[in-house]
Amino acid sequence: MDWSNIWMFWWLIFPIGAAIGGAIKSFDRASERRHRRRLEMMRAKAELRSGAIPAVGARAATPGDAGDDPGHAASDSADATLTQLLAIHDDVTARWLEYELDVAKLIAFPAMSDGRQPLTAAFLRAKRVADRLRPPSATARISPDQLREYREAVTDYEVAFDLAERDARRLRDANFSAEERKRLDTAQQLLSVAIDEAATPAERQLAYRRVREELDGLLLLSDDAIEVLEKKVAQELPARPSTAPPAAPPAPSA
Repeated sequence: MDWSNIWMFWWLIFPIGAAIGGAIKSFDRASERRHRRRLEMMRAKAELRSGAIPAVGARAATPGDAGDDPGHAASDSADATLTQLLAIHDDVTARWLEYELDVAKLIAFPAMSDGRQPLTAAFLRAKRVADRLRPPSATARISPDQLREYREAVTDYEVAFDLAERDARRLRDANFSAEERKRLDTAQQLLSVAIDEAATPAERQLAYRRVREELDGLLLLSDDAIEVLEKKVAQELPARPSTAPPAAPPAPSA
């Protein structure tokens, strides 16, 4: 190998080194973001588990507990825990549906419907797990291991939603271009007309069609969201009081 020829290209060291250094810095930033998200998830889980849901099998002591049957007490405790878990599960789902079914909220916080966002994708995965492990009712007979697994799934579901919602409210429309943000603003204004009871049916229908056109290619509306919006658009106009003078009472008969 002729090393003398290699030294003729010594100047390539600087651009190559800069490119490598940029790649390393980009990798470090991505790793740092992932590390921060992991820490935030762990911290939120720790805070939630510290007092939100009692441990499986735990029950607060009452004055009459001394003579209780241990098996019956454990069953009551498991039923109470399962009831609480189902309530939390339903509450998180209801909070998610507020975004999923409300087009105005989707326009304001588009990241909540964007599965490409890491935290939104993590929430959707946690939702699938919690839904799969959900018992059919609060009185369903499940093993302690199944109850523990469901409890952890509900905790992950709640934490993942909180993180996704917080991130969506922080981002808003930051991931869209200036032209796309203008279309979102136009859609939001037209939406207020489409559901305005004071507008005529023709005005509401025209505004609704314009909303769909502005959002086409920007946001993916679910079939349920479209159905809810169409019902609002199709609502009848409120009855208006008549301005005609009242009819004269009939003349008394002779």
